[in-house]
Amino acid sequence: MSESRAGPSEALAADRASTVARIAALTREFDEIVESAALGATDDEHNPATCARSNAIVAQVAGLLEAARGHLADVDQAIRSIEAGIYGVCERCGQPISAERLAARPSARTCIGCAARPGAQSR
Repeated sequence: MSESRAGPSEALAADRASTVARIAALTREFDEIVESAALGATDDEHNPATCARSNAIVAQVAGLLEAARGHLADVDQAIRSIEAGIYGVCERCGQPISAERLAARPSARTCIGCAARPGAQSR
């Protein structure tokens, strides 16, 4: 759903729903990997290559899950900022966030200038 057809509330609601679904899927995947590793404990677990590959998969899914949870927090914050009447205002400098940036990233919390500053998180 693009912001040109729907307002930021609708875009954020759709983004939130898809992010919640992604978190649920990643949580299931993570739990299945951990359960499979626990149930399939064999001599293979002592093979360094198998163990490293398994650890890498767990770390990758955990990283994706952490990123999705962070995105959900950003979306929820954007929804709260709409409710408070401050949506589209940079949290760092107080200037408006460009319509282009909000169209590309409705949960943006900073203007492009502040996001580009060294040490700034791209929010």
